[in-house]
Amino acid sequence: MSDAIAVLNAGSSSLKFSLFAGHGDALELTVRGQVEALHTAPRFVAKDRHGKIVGEESWGDGVKLGHDGALDHLVTFLRTGLGEQLLTGVGHRVVHGGLEYSRPVRVDAKVLSALDRYVPLAPLHQPHNLAPIRALLGRAPELPQVACFDTAFHRAQPEVAQAFALPRSITDRGVRRYGFHGLSYEYIAQALPTYDAKAAAGRVVVLHLGNGSSMCAMTNGRSVASSMGFTAVDGLPMGTRCGSLDPGVILYLLDELKMDARGIEKLLYQQSGLLGVSGISSDMRALLESDQPGAKAAIDLYAYRIGRELGSLAAALGGLDAVVFTAGIGENSAALREQVCRNARWLGIELDEAANVAGGPRISTGASGVSVWAIPTNEELMIARHTLAMLDRADVRASG
Repeated sequence: MSDAIAVLNAGSSSLKFSLFAGHGDALELTVRGQVEALHTAPRFVAKDRHGKIVGEESWGDGVKLGHDGALDHLVTFLRTGLGEQLLTGVGHRVVHGGLEYSRPVRVDAKVLSALDRYVPLAPLHQPHNLAPIRALLGRAPELPQVACFDTAFHRAQPEVAQAFALPRSITDRGVRRYGFHGLSYEYIAQALPTYDAKAAAGRVVVLHLGNGSSMCAMTNGRSVASSMGFTAVDGLPMGTRCGSLDPGVILYLLDELKMDARGIEKLLYQQSGLLGVSGISSDMRALLESDQPGAKAAIDLYAYRIGRELGSLAAALGGLDAVVFTAGIGENSAALREQVCRNARWLGIELDEAANVAGGPRISTGASGVSVWAIPTNEELMIARHTLAMLDRADVRASG
């Protein structure tokens, strides 16, 4: 009988899961899927490693399944579909670990209570991340659960890179730059040596470009600086998030447009970014296919801001040896990669157009002063590795 690790990633209206079997570096994905549209028309689908559907369910329009109902269905599916595998633990993606958690932690009631304190720092993510943890603690308290944090990787940054120029009375309350997408960056830091060991030991900027977008400067695989700061709305423009914004704009929205905090929150998180600029869509694929001026304006602004941030992060590193594109847009959009690399020729980047169109992994020429890569990320596998390592260290296993 082999061990299995389940990985859960809960969002506001979905519960995604992956199941891994094996040990250490030999962990392999066996099943993945999600329950989506939790509050409107819930749908469940699970596929094996080959993409074959192994589970499917629909509850119909108007049904509010919620996270608890989705978790009940998922637990039943896993218990009946494990076969010869024994579920030994569950790993969770948790957006915020604050200053307290710089590495994965096994969750009990005390830890869960501590993580609840970070809800004000990530109000649109943290409550949903913690919901399945809380539910599983009630349903299966003997099942080990491990929280893996998107902020943890960046805790290695120097103090000056994490600081805001605010009074200490405020920074002491935890108002500082945290950075996010840390699990993705950690995976790339571990994977890059297999592509380019010299670059991995040097100065690298990783571009995690998706519906949520950010960039991270790394030296020898450790985070030095990141584009995201106190919240996951900072830095680059994203699908629906505005990215970096002059704080005076917030005062203007309050004073002149008479917007309240919740209205501003909705504007910054859900109505801005590619969607807000284009007036068309938050999906980069739709924008690239559109001939509307708004689509081009959104793409150009996105690429411009990436270029600005790339220069900033190269300065933080004191030079640049490699650039890595990852996540949905970074891995799949040759057109966006080409535009970013063209804008960054001043850094010594020379794009191999054929390799870029082919998807890489190396998309720069041999003569390029900076090597450029397109490497798929795998946050779920990173969480599974952390969970298994935590269980191995504690020598604990669920009784099944």
